[in-house]
Amino acid sequence: MRGSVKLQFLYGLFLLLPSITIMAASDLEREQRLEDEIVDAILDGDPVDLPRGDGGDFLGIYTETDADEPKGAVIILHGRGYHPDWADTIQPLRVGLIDYGWNTLSIQLPVLQKEAKYFDYVSIFPEAYPRIESAITCLKGQGNERVVLIAHSCGAHMANFWLDDVGHGRIDAYVGLGMGATDYQQPMVRDFPLDELNVPVLDIYGELDYPAVNRLAPLRKKMIEAAGNPKSRQQMLPEADHYFTDYGDELTEAVGNWLDTL
Repeated sequence: MRGSVKLQFLYGLFLLLPSITIMAASDLEREQRLEDEIVDAILDGDPVDLPRGDGGDFLGIYTETDADEPKGAVIILHGRGYHPDWADTIQPLRVGLIDYGWNTLSIQLPVLQKEAKYFDYVSIFPEAYPRIESAITCLKGQGNERVVLIAHSCGAHMANFWLDDVGHGRIDAYVGLGMGATDYQQPMVRDFPLDELNVPVLDIYGELDYPAVNRLAPLRKKMIEAAGNPKSRQQMLPEADHYFTDYGDELTEAVGNWLDTL
């Protein structure tokens, strides 16, 4: 098993996870190729193996804050077809948020072939459930009392499905980035669960985000307000695109400052 001494834990921990039965349909070979491409190039943080729910493992990258008293931990979910150290959006957050006093765990989500679209991915959203649960169990086992979920793009779709189906009460706050992105003539198959969440929610999107993300922003805001949590908010980053390209610092600052309000 990979990982720092503080992250070495027995697979017996997986027995603590809620019972979720899945049938793998994702492209595990492509997932392994992605891992092979990045694992030796990770400069900040430690790669760790986490149980994915079907007897196999998946990659996580754990990065620990130098703060004397960590505020908690964040789980970071990447976008479609990417990996947990993706240069845009993901890497800036997983490294930058440690300066705000948070430990971070960025995890590999299920992937399909490169040409796969939103409708293709919907069928494997449930494969993300045990991965999110595994990440929570890992972080709780390390003594992190508060766990925040941060999800981008397709990762946000997976997070929203998880929250809607089994995730209520499992996290302390939720950050959705670029929520609502799909493909041409492929509308979302399920509404956002934002109006049913009792935890603080931060909805961030870019001024130059995909049309669907911008078009649905008023709906997301209305749902967040309907949930009634006073710490929830929506924020648009000026000039940023869907991937927050060249705006990683601004994104990290926005998320970090909001986390400070929790």
